[in-house]
Amino acid sequence: MGTCPFCVKVVPKESSGHSELVEAIIVYRLPWTWKCSKLLMKFIHAGLNTIAMILAIVSMVAVFEYHNARNIPNMYSLHSWIGLTAVIFYSLQLFLGFAVFLLPFAPVPLRAALMPIHVYSGLTIFATVIATALMGITEKLIFSLKNPAYSASPPEATFVNCLGLLLVIFGALILWMASRSHWKRPPEENAKVLQPIGGTPEGTEAESTMTDGSNADKSDLRINSEAARKQNLKLDEAGQRSTM
Repeated sequence: MGTCPFCVKVVPKESSGHSELVEAIIVYRLPWTWKCSKLLMKFIHAGLNTIAMILAIVSMVAVFEYHNARNIPNMYSLHSWIGLTAVIFYSLQLFLGFAVFLLPFAPVPLRAALMPIHVYSGLTIFATVIATALMGITEKLIFSLKNPAYSASPPEATFVNCLGLLLVIFGALILWMASRSHWKRPPEENAKVLQPIGGTPEGTEAESTMTDGSNADKSDLRINSEAARKQNLKLDEAGQRSTM
């Protein structure tokens, strides 16, 4: 059968930065990383995402240069539209992640409000990358296989179709791991994490608020019980005087 030329060209291009993005997503979900500090895991998460972003930009430059060298039109297919959209949103995700969650300036309420959006957008971008890769390898199959054609199911087509199925299974597994609560990093006791200037550490503001509220309730209950006991004593004394 020989070497499959389009596999050599396409598969590395479509998967550039893919492994780093996956590792960045599940870095908090691996039990052997739970013993590391949360701040260290933040830097690892940001570093892996930065590497993935650099590789994505390099791959896009390579695609445009390849198209221009062969007089192939740019940005005409759904694959290219969704791919460029994924890269743009990924860059925004990375920038906001640095600004809000890594640098110690964002207030804790803002972090807490943006965290669900940050998680959801990250998983959405990952799913979009999987879809882009599937469309890219299918597009390359249709354009590259002429004799025999893609519809004749040559060995190259079977191989890349199996690769596409593995990508879907792989993506579903990562999304499942990222969405399961029992895979979530357990909260740290007395965690010392990066905090905003003049603020409280992440994950402790709500606890301190609950503690203050609980202490205030206990104090009010104690005061009320003491007042009621004094009132009962006064009533007992008045009753004793009235019978004398």
